[in-house]
Amino acid sequence: MAARVGEGQRRGGGRPFPPSARGPPGPPVHGKPGPRFEPVDREKTCPLLLRVFTKIGGHHNQADFAVRGKEPKDKVQIYTWMDATLRELTDLVKEVAPEARRRDAMLSFAFVYPTKTGHFTVKEVGKTLSYPNARRPDDGSKALGSLSFEIGDYLDVAIL
Repeated sequence: MAARVGEGQRRGGGRPFPPSARGPPGPPVHGKPGPRFEPVDREKTCPLLLRVFTKIGGHHNQADFAVRGKEPKDKVQIYTWMDATLRELTDLVKEVAPEARRRDAMLSFAFVYPTKTGHFTVKEVGKTLSYPNARRPDDGSKALGSLSFEIGDYLDVAIL
């Protein structure tokens, strides 16, 4: 049986193929697209206040942030921008925490933020080396904004 012009081809079961999509093809799909983050003009944009909590050996736990006003005492306040990288923050932490200046020190960064129920959660977002090298790459090039940081979140830094 020959198909007539304008009639869809038939499958083995006798049902026609679905009609083809019309119009130009859409943009190519390259995996899961992440949120696009634009760099900040630091001359024209007001910095945000970032509360940074440091701890040697590991991250603080959720209970340390359970009561507002009774957060851990090892706090540093940093004025920065959403495009600040973990490398920039590593260098700032090294200025105030001598343990972070060790040659073999690794810093683990975590965001601390409230959930919908009001309890705080600690989510690790990256690690950097105190002194990076090409043989051991780290997450130093990741920016706060690209890691889904929101103004008001805390930053917990574990010095390992």
